[in-house]
Amino acid sequence: MNKYKPTDGEIEILQILWANGASSVRDINDLLNKRREVGYTTTLKLMQIMNEKGLVQRDTAARSHIYKAIVKENDIKNNLIFNFVNVAFNGSAMNLVMQALGNTPSSRHELEELKSLITEIENKM
Repeated sequence: MNKYKPTDGEIEILQILWANGASSVRDINDLLNKRREVGYTTTLKLMQIMNEKGLVQRDTAARSHIYKAIVKENDIKNNLIFNFVNVAFNGSAMNLVMQALGNTPSSRHELEELKSLITEIENKM
């Protein structure tokens, strides 16, 4: 389950690629700069590292190299949650949910969805 351990910066780039599809470093850097100031060479270096890690794939056919995510969003999220629950909550998903529900307001709709999920999980047992 520990195959992918992207950094926060890598996750930010992956989110851009998942939302927008294959993109140039310039396009990614422009989108990052809408959130915070990031130098082009910093983005380029991070993309090169991500390529070496197997998180993205670089297409060098065009003058401007195009990168695309080769890891699935759901796989990364599942891995991050798995690691977070194990480290921060001693492997207890319930403790994570209780902490989250106790610290952030939930809408009636969100609580209904949670109840529905619990029922679905109970029915599988």
